Amino acid sequence: MNHSQRTLFVACLLACRLAVAQNSDITITEPPQAPVVGHLLRPFHMERRIVSPVRTSDSSRLRSLVRAGNLYLSAQDVIALVLENNLDIAVQRYGPFLAREVLRRAQGGGFLRDITTAIAPGPVSVSLAGVSANTSGLAEGTGVGSGGGIVVQYGPTPPNLDPSIFFYAQFEHNTTPESNTILNAATTLTDDYRLYQAGYAQSFVSGTSLQFTFFSQDNKYNSPTLFENPAISGYLDFYITQNLLQGMSPGVNNRNIRVARNNMKVTNLQLKRQVITTVSAALNLYWDLVSFDEDMRIKQDALNAAQKLFDDNKQQVALGTLASIEVTRAAAQVSASKEDLLISQTNVAQQETILKNALSRNMAGEPWLDDVHIVPLDRIEVPAKEDLPPTPQLIEEALRDRPELEQSRINLQSSQINLRGTKNELLPTLQAFADVNNQGLSGPLNPLYNGQYGVPDPYFFGGSGNFLGQIFRRDFPTYSAGLSLNIPFRNRQAQADYVTDELTLRQTQLQLQRAINQVRVQVKNAVIGLQQARTQYEAAVDTRQLAQQTLEAEQNRFKFGESTISAVIQAQRDLSTNQGAEVQAMANYTHARVDFDQAIGATLDTNHITMDEAIAGRVPRESSIPDNPPNPQGPH
Repeated sequence: MNHSQRTLFVACLLACRLAVAQNSDITITEPPQAPVVGHLLRPFHMERRIVSPVRTSDSSRLRSLVRAGNLYLSAQDVIALVLENNLDIAVQRYGPFLAREVLRRAQGGGFLRDITTAIAPGPVSVSLAGVSANTSGLAEGTGVGSGGGIVVQYGPTPPNLDPSIFFYAQFEHNTTPESNTILNAATTLTDDYRLYQAGYAQSFVSGTSLQFTFFSQDNKYNSPTLFENPAISGYLDFYITQNLLQGMSPGVNNRNIRVARNNMKVTNLQLKRQVITTVSAALNLYWDLVSFDEDMRIKQDALNAAQKLFDDNKQQVALGTLASIEVTRAAAQVSASKEDLLISQTNVAQQETILKNALSRNMAGEPWLDDVHIVPLDRIEVPAKEDLPPTPQLIEEALRDRPELEQSRINLQSSQINLRGTKNELLPTLQAFADVNNQGLSGPLNPLYNGQYGVPDPYFFGGSGNFLGQIFRRDFPTYSAGLSLNIPFRNRQAQADYVTDELTLRQTQLQLQRAINQVRVQVKNAVIGLQQARTQYEAAVDTRQLAQQTLEAEQNRFKFGESTISAVIQAQRDLSTNQGAEVQAMANYTHARVDFDQAIGATLDTNHITMDEAIAGRVPRESSIPDNPPNPQGPH
């Protein structure tokens, strides 16, 4: 790669990093490095990487949907705001980044860390009898229970795969009294010495470890009997070991790396599960708000009808054509209708608060949001018929697309990887080692030398150059090699770990099969629930139409004196009740549809959600408000 190509590559890399920083809430930046020095020292230096602070402000989309104190929302706007602002998703979004750092740790030879973050179930609607019912019988989030964990391991300690260098220096002055003056020709021996040591060590997934060590010692004595003074001595040592039984296989030594890569997939699937769970919960909130608004309209119409009946009765009593007791009965109906309307208005207000919290990161930091009234732009539409594929085909799609099952399969694979490590620990420890050591000695002729031990060898006279030359010429080599064997008796800890992991693996296999069976049941129940919700809705529509016809008939009969006020009031009550039951059936259908999409793993596809949007926390599609938005039904 020439200079221009390297420059282009670096520019592209910086552009990619900048794009990630602009399109994600979470960034990890690294300081720039000098091209040559940074490359040489990269394996050894402490990287000062900076994690971006959390974003607590909402996206601009939320405020852009406000007009005249009303927040106009479509179902797609709810989904976009959830992806951009919901805190449950924002918390889970850190999972892949955490897993990436654990992989980085494992690649350096470290143990895995547990970074599990549980799936948050999502917000729940205000309780209104029947409206928020979960008709398919699915658990919140449709989790299978075994897919969210991060696998950890036992077994032989993985080798430290990051190289290391070390330095050591010591300076000392020694004064030693001498009772025998013949050897050193001095009653007191003084020694000024300097000691230097440096080395390099590294291990590999093959079970090989090596170490280079350079040692140098400079001694200056006051003795006239020494040939060289000051004297430089030392050695260059190369030491290598190789595991031959326990810890020999790369498949054992790199198991943490492979499990960490699997855990990265698990955290991505965990984020996907959180997106599915939160989006489904938010859609349920939205459609419940639509139902509550419709229920409030029905209660308002019922109050208007009761008020009109009360006013008509007062006029007829004033004309003397109706008994005064009928005014009391009509007034009682007005009071009951006002109470029903108040309950409905309360449900709408509380539901708006819950939905706002799901769509905002910091409601306390957005005080204007408290006074905003949500106006849903979509209405519940029940299709004329359900065109569902055959149930076996839906089950096959669910078994393929449900992220929980994929998590379980990956964790099962990780358990099998770890089992190989605990099995390897049953073996004895057998190591082969070899050592090559080259020594040297040099120094100037001692000016105090008294010739007591004859003529010194001039080969050893010189400075550091002569000392290093002896070492690299291998003038004074030392070789050694051998084996080290350690056989633990009984070895109960390793045996227990291995059997425990085997038993856990069998449990995991059964849990996966149980999860598959549960998914089959959930799909079948979701199909049944969707069909039942549709049937209930059709029956509710028929009942409401009959109640409306009955009310019209009673009103006509009352005009001709063939009915009573009590019958008309009862018909009005029945119509209001049946209208509420129709709204309830519509809401139940939306819940059944949401649960059906979760059961077959189609929530993201059905709602046109991509994981790129979920990971980045940015939805590129823009929201729009109609030119003539509907007027709000609820109170301000």
